[in-house]
Amino acid sequence: MDTQVSGFRAAAITSKLVDQRKINAVMSELLQEKGGSGEIIDKEIAAKLVLKKWLSPYQADQLLAGRTKLTLGPYIITDWIGQGGMGQVFKAVHNMLGRDCAIKVLPISKSTPEAIANFRREIRTQAILDHPNLVRAYDAGEDGSVHFLVVEYVPGTDLRRLVRTKGKLSVQQASSIIKQAAEGLAHAHKNGLIHRDVKPGNILVTPEGIAKVSDLGLAGFVNDFEDPRAGKTVGTADYLSPEQIRSPLEVNAPSDVYSLGCTLYYAVTGKVPFPGGTPKSKARRHLEETPWHPRRFNDEVSDEFVDLIGDMMEKDPAMRIQSMLEVAERLAPWACDESPLLDDELARSRWTTPPPVSDQDTDPADELAEMALTEIGNSEASLSQSSQSGFQPKPPPPPTSNILKFSSVSRLVSNDVTFSLSQLLIVAGSSLLAGTVLGFLICLISRVGSG
Repeated sequence: MDTQVSGFRAAAITSKLVDQRKINAVMSELLQEKGGSGEIIDKEIAAKLVLKKWLSPYQADQLLAGRTKLTLGPYIITDWIGQGGMGQVFKAVHNMLGRDCAIKVLPISKSTPEAIANFRREIRTQAILDHPNLVRAYDAGEDGSVHFLVVEYVPGTDLRRLVRTKGKLSVQQASSIIKQAAEGLAHAHKNGLIHRDVKPGNILVTPEGIAKVSDLGLAGFVNDFEDPRAGKTVGTADYLSPEQIRSPLEVNAPSDVYSLGCTLYYAVTGKVPFPGGTPKSKARRHLEETPWHPRRFNDEVSDEFVDLIGDMMEKDPAMRIQSMLEVAERLAPWACDESPLLDDELARSRWTTPPPVSDQDTDPADELAEMALTEIGNSEASLSQSSQSGFQPKPPPPPTSNILKFSSVSRLVSNDVTFSLSQLLIVAGSSLLAGTVLGFLICLISRVGSG
């Protein structure tokens, strides 16, 4: 028997995921299928173990690669979910309870004293929260030098992937999801916690249409100056409130309202409020500009619904909706669509291959989020200095309706090709004058020639 097969068998047994009896059983089946002779390779053994559900596909791949450590304390790793703000996230099952869960692991390479302190802070943060629209924390621990947090496993997908896969949502569907998120965030705010990174990627949606806010890794207590991130700009560039950029120490509940407003805008338009550009330019646009009118991308939104989005995205925190409970109350009239949001393929798991990146959707992926934070953090000082030296963001004209907070629905993509009426009159007059002069010259030449 070749060494590759022996190596896989050894790795499988070392992992304690399967025992010798199960390996012998699948090898006997494979030998019988080959008519009692022939070579049995490691991939065939792995495939048969997966078919019998003695291994998951992820576990089989890891064992084939020679990795044998697939447990964290009493939890058995069964799959990889993705990359979170604090580290990798895995799907796991408790070896005694048999309950599926998600485990967030702090990478050893990033296990600095500050990172460990932040990670423990996240664990304590989630431990005090218990709401059906927040991802619940179950457990936490250490396995050797690895720190991990165990949270509720939510089948389905996140709002960002849902929109990018299916397109913009109906007003009713978006309202139902955002209302539930607002109710979960209201519970967090009641306990003195501000999320600080509300965005579509952090709102999970189950096949039944239940929404749960996740990733409280950046959450902090109001006026908690012991938090090492206090006074720093944290969050994702596409959804940052102006005060998170200008004065991070003043972040409070209305900051999450602004970010949830940007998320609602994304859900009904399929576009982030300020597409394109760098994180630094996005930050300045949050301070100075208004996004495109939502009706430019979705003609189903009513004036009243646009008013709501505008009230959530007010740049002045004092003028903004002040509480998540008010957001949920105002969304209630539209949050009446209980039709399934996820088809079978999308609902099967939330870690399948994502759809192709759209040029119009610049919501950063996880690996880009840290780059965004770094660039915004580096530009934070210059923004503060500009403010102190007299720089003030240019406010939009005073609106007679909240609808006017958004850029004109009929505005063209580029201001360079938008002509005013006076410009059109000048061009028309110039053309008329040129035509008159040309006609006079042609007439004069004709008379001279005939003479």
